[in-house]
Amino acid sequence: MPLASTIRPIRSGRRSRIRLIRGAVGVALAAVTAVSLTACAPDDAVSDSFLSGENTGYVAADGAIVEIPVSEREEPVEFGGVTEDGERFDSADIAGQVAVVNFWYAGCAPCRLEADALESVWQDFEGQGVSFIGINTRDQADTAKAFSDEFSITYPSLIDVDTAEAKLAFAEETTIQATPTTLVLDKQGRVAAKIIGPIDGASILSTLVKDALAEDS
Repeated sequence: MPLASTIRPIRSGRRSRIRLIRGAVGVALAAVTAVSLTACAPDDAVSDSFLSGENTGYVAADGAIVEIPVSEREEPVEFGGVTEDGERFDSADIAGQVAVVNFWYAGCAPCRLEADALESVWQDFEGQGVSFIGINTRDQADTAKAFSDEFSITYPSLIDVDTAEAKLAFAEETTIQATPTTLVLDKQGRVAAKIIGPIDGASILSTLVKDALAEDS
């Protein structure tokens, strides 16, 4: 079961509003540390390793939510790839929808921690103009499918380890600082919000999706 947490606003800047998720998520990830399969790293190092496919870092104690005002969003992200089922996906297929994009891989302990929350939000919004797509940065299809079976994940993931096609598409518009990272794209395909580190419960992501749905196209 996801743990509740306290979200405390710390600063409103011109570029974005950043809130740190503290409290219970620190306790949950302290337990993860005991069996940790990845290690923390500074943002720059994580970004470099992310692009190179090493994926050695995640936000261990604090997660951050970054919400980007409409007037300050970058260009739409055009991305695509092949899913774990061998089907070709292109972001044009979901044009006009709000999209949740989750960067993950099976050996990432925080990715396992947040899997239920992601699936729960997907089930809540399926058929309401919202799409979910995972981007697996490290695994081959069989490993990704085994993860989906274990956690009953029903939305698709792109297998990006060999081509880095999707990673590079997003890197042009936003820095991916850690695995996991979850992005909410608005109806135009622009990054509207970013959750750095594991999602601490479904309600946070649900709120971000609702906000994006409520915006004018």
